Amino acid sequence: MGQEQRIQIEDDEAATKATRRSSTIEFRPRDPARTKAAILKAARDEFCELGLPGARVDAIAARAGANKRLLYHYFGNKEALYLAVLSDAYHEIRSGEQQLELDRLPPEAAMEELVRFTFQHFLANPWFPRLLSNENMQNARFLKQLPEIPALHGPLIEQIRTILQRGEKTGVFGSNLDPVEIYIAIAGLCSFYVSNMNTLSVIFERDLAEPFRIAQHETQAVRMVLDYLHRQPS
Repeated sequence: MGQEQRIQIEDDEAATKATRRSSTIEFRPRDPARTKAAILKAARDEFCELGLPGARVDAIAARAGANKRLLYHYFGNKEALYLAVLSDAYHEIRSGEQQLELDRLPPEAAMEELVRFTFQHFLANPWFPRLLSNENMQNARFLKQLPEIPALHGPLIEQIRTILQRGEKTGVFGSNLDPVEIYIAIAGLCSFYVSNMNTLSVIFERDLAEPFRIAQHETQAVRMVLDYLHRQPS
């Protein structure tokens, strides 16, 4: 039996015992919502640093300053907690995009706002690309278990589609632009810089964490997206 299997068996056994205890023990944390949020953040940090196989429930509970039994009580087991972290990460960025109210802006300004928001979100949350990288290494095995994900992204794609159509109608954007491809391009321009900042800084001998370089890349990302949208297909 491999180490990863032993770790998972130990966590599953602990979860089973905690679940049994929770049926007889009444948990009364002073602030359940705050406790759940602390556990989610601690779990997110642990999963981003060590991946799902290397993360330990004991370490997550210690990071959160929470009783391990409460962790099991709220989330079930380690895999269920990972699913909760993954879901929360996607809900957070989609919620931020909705708050932009892009429909109130002219097409060019709307796309610029979306690019800047996406870059700033990755920059402020460098754990997010790490989490996605870990999930990709698992072939999106857990993301497939979240049925709400396609529906969560649907409104964003439709919003981009509407912006592109408005831009085409007014003559500022080209035609036949695919909103999914446009979003993938935006996410790539924004996330790659953040997730590879350290290695790129060494390779090119420039500190990409310097504020003026960050601002420069953000402006460049906006320009690249808008220049592409402006072009007319041949």
